Amino acid sequence: MALLDHIYPQMAANNVLLLPYILLMLLISFVLGEIIGPYIGNLVGSGVPQIEAVFLNENEMPWWSILWRKFIGGLLAICPGLMLGREDPCIEMGAKVGQGYAEAVFQSDLKEKRRLQQSGVAAGLSAAFSAPLAGVFFLVEEITFKFKAVNVISALIASFSADLVTLLFFGTKPCLFLPVHGNLPLNAYWTLPLIGIVLGFLAYVYQFVILSLRPLFAKIEFIPRKYQNIIPLLLIIPIGLWNARLLGGSHVLITSLFNQEFEAKFSTGSLTFILVPIVIFLVRFVFSMLSYGSSVPGGIFMPILVLGALLGVIFTNLLIHNGIITSTYYPHIIISMAHQVLPMVITVFIAYYVLDLLGGRPIYEALRIQMNFKQK
Repeated sequence: MALLDHIYPQMAANNVLLLPYILLMLLISFVLGEIIGPYIGNLVGSGVPQIEAVFLNENEMPWWSILWRKFIGGLLAICPGLMLGREDPCIEMGAKVGQGYAEAVFQSDLKEKRRLQQSGVAAGLSAAFSAPLAGVFFLVEEITFKFKAVNVISALIASFSADLVTLLFFGTKPCLFLPVHGNLPLNAYWTLPLIGIVLGFLAYVYQFVILSLRPLFAKIEFIPRKYQNIIPLLLIIPIGLWNARLLGGSHVLITSLFNQEFEAKFSTGSLTFILVPIVIFLVRFVFSMLSYGSSVPGGIFMPILVLGALLGVIFTNLLIHNGIITSTYYPHIIISMAHQVLPMVITVFIAYYVLDLLGGRPIYEALRIQMNFKQK
C-alpha cells in the first residue's frame, strides 16, 4: 500500500507508465480469479457471513485451502488499492487457524472445534486492530450471540495472545492510534441526537446498497464471476491518480483526517470546507461498494469507519463554522466512529434506533441470509 504513494505520482507525471500498470491489473485479476475460483462462495467478501453460517451448521469449509487462498487473495485485492478492509479477512483466517488446530493438532470433537474456531475469530480481529477486548465483544455480539464463560475465556486468551504477537512485531502503538484529548463541550451535546439520526439513516442506505450488490453484479454475464474484480481494479486507477491516499482500507486516510491541518486547509470561508469531505465521502462510498461487490476477498469493517470519520469531518466543520464549537475540538471528528464514551452512547444509540425503525438488520447476518446457506 505504501508503494502506491510512489507509483501513482510517477504515472501521473508520465502517462506511458499507465499501460504496464493496466497490464499488471489484468494479470492480478486473472491470478486472483484462479485463486478464489474453487471456493468462491466462501472466499468473496469479508468471510464473516460464511463463518456465521459455519456456527449455525449451515456451512463447512476446509481450513487450509481457505486460509492460504484468503491470505493471498486478500493481499491481491487490497494492495492495488481496492477500498476494502483487512480486518474481516483476519476474522475468517483466524477461524481457519482455530479449525486447523482442532483438526490437525488436537483431533477435537465438534464442540471443541467450534470453541477453537470462535477463539480464532476473536484473535483475528484482535490482531487486526490491536484490540483484544473488541475481538471478544465482536464474537459475542455479531457471531455467536451467546455469552458462555468457557467460550469467552478461551476467546480472551486467544485475543490477548494475538495482540501480544502484534506488539512483538509492530510495537505498542495501536495500528489506528487516535489521541483525542479533552471532552466535547456540553453546549454542543444537543447536536448529538441530530448526528445520530443522520447516521442511522445513512446506515440504512448503506445496508440497502450493499445488499443490492450481489443481484446487480449477477447481471454482468459477459465477465465470469471470479474475474469481475477487473472492474474495480481498472476503475480505481483514476482515483489513485487523483489522490493515492484515498485508496485501500484506509488507516492512513483516517489518520490524515484526524490531523488538524486537514481542517485548516478547508477553513477559508468558502464552501470548500464542506464540499471536499462530501466529495471524498461519495468517492469512498461508491468505490467501497464496487470493491466489495466484485467477488474479491476483503471486508467492510474499516471502510465503514472511514465513512464515519468523513461524516464526522462534515459535522464538525459545520459546528465550527457556525460558532457552536471552536476548532480546538476538531479532533472530535472521531465521535462518528464511536470513540468518546458518553457522546458515543448518545450518538450510537440514536443511530441504532433510527436504523432499527427503518428496518435495518445486523449487516453480516443479512449478508449470510442473502447467501442462502442451507441447514446441514
